[in-house]
This record gives sequence, C-alpha cells and structure tokens, in this order.
Amino acid sequence: MRRLILALAAATAFILPAHAENVTVAVTAIVEHPALDAARDGVKQALAEAGYKEGENLKFVYQSAQGNPGTAAQIARQFVGDAPNVIVPISTPSAQAVVGATRDIPIVFTAVSDPVGAQLVKDMEKPGRNVTGLSDMLPVADHLALIKEITPNAKTIGYIYNSAEANSVSTLAALKAAAEKSGLKVVESVATKSAEVQGATRALVGKADVIYVPTDNTIVSAFEAAAGVAAEAKLPLYAADTDSVARGAIAALGFNYFDVGKQTGAIVVKVLKGEKPGNIPAKVAVGTDLVLNKKAASAIGVTFPESATKRATKIIE
Repeated sequence: MRRLILALAAATAFILPAHAENVTVAVTAIVEHPALDAARDGVKQALAEAGYKEGENLKFVYQSAQGNPGTAAQIARQFVGDAPNVIVPISTPSAQAVVGATRDIPIVFTAVSDPVGAQLVKDMEKPGRNVTGLSDMLPVADHLALIKEITPNAKTIGYIYNSAEANSVSTLAALKAAAEKSGLKVVESVATKSAEVQGATRALVGKADVIYVPTDNTIVSAFEAAAGVAAEAKLPLYAADTDSVARGAIAALGFNYFDVGKQTGAIVVKVLKGEKPGNIPAKVAVGTDLVLNKKAASAIGVTFPESATKRATKIIE
C-alpha cells in the first residue's frame, strides 16, 4: 500500500503543470476608470484560466497612480525593488514609468495607443530588451466614419485631451490627417488634470459640432464632467472606449477592455513560461464593439440611422 501511495505521488508530480510554482505579477495603472479597471480584471482572468490563481500559486499586486505621473514613477521604482516575475503597466504614462525603471524585469504593457511613439519599443515586431505588450491603437478613420454616419452635418470636431499624454498627442495627429481627407476640421482643447475637464469641454461650445474623446486617461477619469457640458449644450459626444457610453457618450466604437486585458494576460503567461518579452512581437488588440446610447442621443435630438443600430453590439435604451 505504501509503495502504491509513493508511486501515485511520483506520477502526480510529473503531471503537474510547469507553472505550478508561486509567481508574482505586479500591475499598475495611471488612474482608475472603467476601461483600465476592466483591462486589469481581464489580465487576472487570463492568468486564472492558464492555471495561475490568486491565493494559490499567484500573488497579484495592483497599485493605481491616481492620475499622478510622479506617483507612477514611485510605484515603478517600488515594483522594481520588489522584483516580481512580470510587471504589467496599464496605460501609456504607467508603461513609460515602468520601462524607464528597469531593463531586467519582464514588462508586458497594455492599453498603450502608440508603443513606438511612446518610446516603449523600437519596433512592434521585434521589441527587444525586456518589453512587449498590447496596443489599443485607435481606428481613427473608423471613428470619423461613425461620426459622419450618425451626425452627417457635422463639420468641426472638438477634441479634448491632456497634452502630456503621448497616446493622445499621437491620436490627435492621426485624427487631423484623417479629418483633412474627409473634409472635416478639428479644434482642440486641453485639460492637464481631471478638474480641468469641465472647463476644457465648455471651451468647445460654439466652436465644435461634435466632441470626440480619445482614450485619454485624464479625460476619461472625469468623463461625466464632459458629458454634462455636452448634454447641456446639445453637443453629440463620441468616445473611443465603449465603457464611456454608459457614462454619457452617445456612441463609441472601441475595444472591450476586459478582452484587451485577457489578450494581454495571454502574453504574460508566455513570459511566465519562460519566453523572453523582447522575442514576443508587440501586437494591436483585436476586436471592436459598437455601443450606442439612445437615451443620451434622444436628449439632444440625435436619431441613430438603422445602419448603425443593426450592427451595434449593445444599445443602451
């Protein structure tokens, strides 16, 4: 009997997954808002599905910088000192802070619009060093097409952003180039912190026919402030992330950030299994959803065309 037990124990040891040992994954985001929170949760879910479960063989550490770049740098230094198996920075500012803090610990970034422009990697296909990750590069041309489809009389697009966020600056350049081809004009308004979002939105009243908010962490963290001004002025408000539709945007064509997190988590699993981040191509997230807010649209006199409602992933009544 004793021999049988020992034999079974030995056999079990051979069939245990290679990643059964304890690992630590440290996650940080520049701020907490629905999209970034969903990305974090998606990472954790992907890890769980791969056999890394919190409280068993996974220590999952999370810290938010609360919108402060200085705090993001402090968190990055703390994580480097803690030496986790992988660091997952969510958003461009957090990724820049972490990449600047270590060349040794594996880094898998996510929710970064322009990894090359943000100087996180030199090349998406061959990122090199200790860094790889997932981009949420915005389909700006598709966003403009949606704006023209729903509000065909719009000629001027108002763009609210934080000029200190590299992702928003690169998105603005792409938006202007696409708008020029479409015969549209872009006017911009800057908010460097969440308390300035309301004022930045008001500055566009009378200048813009619609307002477009990119995946700018500063603006999205105070999205309700922008939505309130837009509703009062009866300005159609479009978002680049679908979570903002429930917060007052009339429409958004964007990524499901829980899925973005899961796609990122799959990369983290590869690293935990021994692959070097620099040998894993950085990718752009796949899959976009169209979400419409009929209530917000009706309140400002906008009716969605059937072409939009037919292909909508979700409609908020």
